[in-house]
Amino acid sequence: MFWYEEEVKELEKKKKERDTPYTIFYGSSSIRLWTSLAEDFKNDNPVNLGFGGSTLAACVWFFDRIVAPYQPEKIVIYAGDNDIGDGRLPEEVFVFFLQLTVLIEKHFGAIPCYFISLKPSFTRWNLIDNIKYTNNLIENEIIKRSDNWRFINIYNKMIDVNGYPQKQYFDNDGLHLSAQGYQIWKNKVQEAFLATYIKI
Repeated sequence: MFWYEEEVKELEKKKKERDTPYTIFYGSSSIRLWTSLAEDFKNDNPVNLGFGGSTLAACVWFFDRIVAPYQPEKIVIYAGDNDIGDGRLPEEVFVFFLQLTVLIEKHFGAIPCYFISLKPSFTRWNLIDNIKYTNNLIENEIIKRSDNWRFINIYNKMIDVNGYPQKQYFDNDGLHLSAQGYQIWKNKVQEAFLATYIKI
């Protein structure tokens, strides 16, 4: 995990006391590179705690240093994509997800939590079956819990009628998101927030 140290130290410095409720966005570079996050969720006071190349395993490992010092109103997570890219099995990623839920419960109780599904991408198309299975494992767990967690399915919105990723939603590297891709994410996350408020 030493290769994350530089970014993690910068995130540790970022901690600020806030008087108003806020939302943590935590995870990999798909979170870190979300440059419109502050504007997209200005009513939710977002804090971007993404770090490049992060795996779900790294999110668990660094949770106490990066996230635990905060007192968020809710948490949005995107990670797991890089775990699969590193060769981990869906079952392993699922275990990391379970570990993360335990840490969040320990530090923050039953606050609203949102897991953004692993995205389809051109770069990792050879791993698409593992990505789908990981999504399935995590979604089923969240459905089974029926508590403070919600699964945000962005996968289906980013594929075409033949099931392939749509080019306009991706950057030139075929992995990270374009502005249009982030618009999809913004809409789906906002829908999930609204559904939570209506439920309450």
